[in-house]
Amino acid sequence: MMLSGVLALGLGIAVGTVPVPYVIESPGPTFNTLGQSQGSPVISVTGRETYPANGNLDLTTVYVDGGPNGPVSILGAFTGWLDGTKSVYPEELIYPTGTTKEQAEEQSSVAMTTSQENAVASALNELDIPFGQQLQSAGLSDGSPSEGKIEEGDVFESINGKPVTSLAVIQEELAAGKGAPATVVVRRAGEPVTQTISPKDNGAGRYILGVMLKYLFTFPFDVKISLDKVGGPSAGLMFSLGIIDTVTPGDLTGGKHVAGTGTITPDGAVGPIGGIQQKMQGARAGGATLFLAPAANCDDVVGHVPDGLQVVKVENLAEARRAVELSGSGQDTSALPVCTSN
Repeated sequence: MMLSGVLALGLGIAVGTVPVPYVIESPGPTFNTLGQSQGSPVISVTGRETYPANGNLDLTTVYVDGGPNGPVSILGAFTGWLDGTKSVYPEELIYPTGTTKEQAEEQSSVAMTTSQENAVASALNELDIPFGQQLQSAGLSDGSPSEGKIEEGDVFESINGKPVTSLAVIQEELAAGKGAPATVVVRRAGEPVTQTISPKDNGAGRYILGVMLKYLFTFPFDVKISLDKVGGPSAGLMFSLGIIDTVTPGDLTGGKHVAGTGTITPDGAVGPIGGIQQKMQGARAGGATLFLAPAANCDDVVGHVPDGLQVVKVENLAEARRAVELSGSGQDTSALPVCTSN
């Protein structure tokens, strides 16, 4: 009887350690964009006057177990399901099949770098500080209508005679043309090249050139963001707010503890992110009382807000800045937009 009990226990332990194709997200640490990390300022600016800022503008993070980060056991997945602060997802919902750890880390690093550049651009746009901005081809999508006409490295100068100052210019011209051929001028090896391209419908009613684009910025001063072992694009919004507070007089937060998350585009649009429930938990545990959440994440916010945390729905940087300023000035924030169930 004792032997069978030992065998049963051993079998249970063995089964509990069997890896399963799931990913577990749990609350990670927060980092104050107005503070320091490993002895260095998270945000440092050279070439422009800066102002010391009090309070917190915390970016939030998520620990991710499973997938390319290492296997999750049956026991680990089961305990994750029972833990209200964690979320468990099938691996394929988070990572494409076959993604290696090296690939995941590289993608995360590239996304972080892009988010930092976009954060500087959006902050300068919000402050009406001029800077240089161009769009460069980073390659073509499969079946692209620009095949043989646009090359990697081409810099877009105009479309249908309108200077390309942002992605919105291209999108608006293609939408107005409703599939009509577009005249595109790019600069290649220092020389202008003119091409006529017939955009295609992407299946969702939008016309596209099938070109993957990246921004090239020329900023009037240098912004360095130092944050080790944090990747992905979701800190963009909080970087933007941190930059604004650093280069403007006074305290944006009024000394309050604010946290948030969200991707950012150069024109200040705030986009959705993953793991928002864990980020709200991490923010509250870190002391935040106000949390900025992307409007596109509202379905995951409703019903999961920790006690003592006010969550404000934001769609762009201007709304986020207003919310922080309102809170920092001690005014009533109860009328700020919130997430509601549909």
